[in-house]
Amino acid sequence: MKKALVIFSGGQDSTTCLSYYTHIYHEIHCITFDYNQLHKSEIDSALLIAKKLGINNHVVLNIDYLKNIAISSLINKNISINNNHPLDNFFPSTFVPGRNILFLTLSSIYAYSNKINSVILGVNEIDFSGYPDCSNAFIKNMNDVIKIGMNCHINFITPLMNLNKSEIWALSDYCNVTDIILTDTVTCYNGIKGIGCSECKSCIIRKKGFDKWKSNRSYYMNNMKRKMGLL
Repeated sequence: MKKALVIFSGGQDSTTCLSYYTHIYHEIHCITFDYNQLHKSEIDSALLIAKKLGINNHVVLNIDYLKNIAISSLINKNISINNNHPLDNFFPSTFVPGRNILFLTLSSIYAYSNKINSVILGVNEIDFSGYPDCSNAFIKNMNDVIKIGMNCHINFITPLMNLNKSEIWALSDYCNVTDIILTDTVTCYNGIKGIGCSECKSCIIRKKGFDKWKSNRSYYMNNMKRKMGLL
């Protein structure tokens, strides 16, 4: 049976990935990480959306120890989401050092134990917040490490890597989940469900992409299909 594991945050990008691959794989598993992030609304949304999309295999993994060793405005109340990262001014304060390294490692262990060869994640390096662990180079190198270290053939799949935000909206339209994206996801850095706060960088990127997509849906749909190989 063709199976896949989706790293599922309950945000726009991972929800779009999940909805797309439910039509491709016979069995979908989801893994959501509770790393003691300030906004538990993400986890609530992930549970709700997975249920709406008919996912029966959904694990919420507690890794709250990450808060004890990492610094980020997503886990530390005394750091503003609008500042640069206190450890490196090149990154936004919302960057959680090592988070995706940990997510991919733990997801690979789950995949290996459940005989799953595909791990899907919604990272993107076109319209994003500047995280180094969302780059294509990082994902490829991390995948090589997992294959060598576990002697397995797990493949990391990143369908949104080269899509801009408007094209990601087009993909959600293609999958008929735009309403879920608009009402149930948590992408906002302030943890506000649905439309978000409209002020944080994540909300601004999302709204800008939405407006462009709405103004020329056919253009972005065609672009998305071309990049995804759907034409």
